[in-house]
Amino acid sequence: MSLHSTYDMLRHLADSWGLLVMALVFLGLAAWPFRPGASANNEAAAQLIFKDENDGE
Repeated sequence: MSLHSTYDMLRHLADSWGLLVMALVFLGLAAWPFRPGASANNEAAAQLIFKDENDGE
């Protein structure tokens, strides 16, 4: 298998399935904060910047 045919094969793979995989990963990561049961973690993360380092847990 020559370098040129390997490149063509990998390029075809990236053109066909790579975009689909990247789109699915993006959609999964974009939907992750909206999953059931995540609101407590989201609220804790949102309030974290207001917490003083001397405050108790």
